[in-house]
Amino acid sequence: MSVNRDKPNRWKADIAQSVDMYNDWFMEFAPFAFRNTRIQTTKDVKAALRSTGNMTNVQPAILRKHPEILPTLRMSTCPPLAVDRLIGLARVPSSMVKRMEDEKALPVRMATADIDRELAKIGAIIQRMADPDIFVWLERKEPPTKVEIHRAATIVADRLCGAVANPIIRNAQEKRQLAAIKTWLEARGYKQLPQGDGTRFDVMPAGTFSFRMNVPVKLEGGVKSINIPIDAVIMPKASRAGRFPIFFEAKSAGDFTNTNKRRKEEAMKMAQLRNNFGNKVRFNLFLCGYFDSGYLGYEAAEGIDWVWEHRIDDLALFGI
Repeated sequence: MSVNRDKPNRWKADIAQSVDMYNDWFMEFAPFAFRNTRIQTTKDVKAALRSTGNMTNVQPAILRKHPEILPTLRMSTCPPLAVDRLIGLARVPSSMVKRMEDEKALPVRMATADIDRELAKIGAIIQRMADPDIFVWLERKEPPTKVEIHRAATIVADRLCGAVANPIIRNAQEKRQLAAIKTWLEARGYKQLPQGDGTRFDVMPAGTFSFRMNVPVKLEGGVKSINIPIDAVIMPKASRAGRFPIFFEAKSAGDFTNTNKRRKEEAMKMAQLRNNFGNKVRFNLFLCGYFDSGYLGYEAAEGIDWVWEHRIDDLALFGI
């Protein structure tokens, strides 16, 4: 039995209430989440500045020791450099730069001399394009003051946070959504499994739940296996041995455009899960924000149901 996907007559009112709920949360908590991230990022930028002698020494030895500072260096130029722009200007291997960005590490199969040669190219671009309006001491003999360093770090931190503003907000919203599910479940006697205790999704005890659990599936052809991360996995109290838990993906969005770009992600997860486990898979969404009728209709056609956060008690209709 469907809970919300087969009731399009309710969608319009639910969309309006969901948008209002998201906007209320955003106005009250998003600035706090962003500000906390900016405070920590400012500390990280100050550390990066110290390691480079306040942007006076961007040499290979420094970058080899601290590959994690590359995003900070990219945001320290005028104009700030996107990853691909830096790769093009410095003419360095894209795999090397992306490893420094994503894994905070250098290539493991590259000779030290080759690494240093490429790092020298990156350093030369960064120092040549360092923003003189931020690092005002670069064009004088006197060293920077503490006030100047703090001001520069704050500006670069703002640039870094601005570049990842949406993920910052989305992560904060996801944490809040999972906290809401946890509160609802625990109020009804459910117990959360310890993080990383090794319990597989298909042998969870009745009346338990887990967050961010990996579900292994085989891709088409049955050769390669991957893990599909599921935000919330719940085994209803009335479940008998061998029953599958109920899966929920926490989704939030601050605009309608972005949701319609991402709507195929859930359908792909559903298809992979059903290809492996059949129709016993119950994969649903936990929604808050800007999800219009086009998005809902697409998910409904894929057999995906949902619970609106503003009507969280609908969880009970799934037999939870």
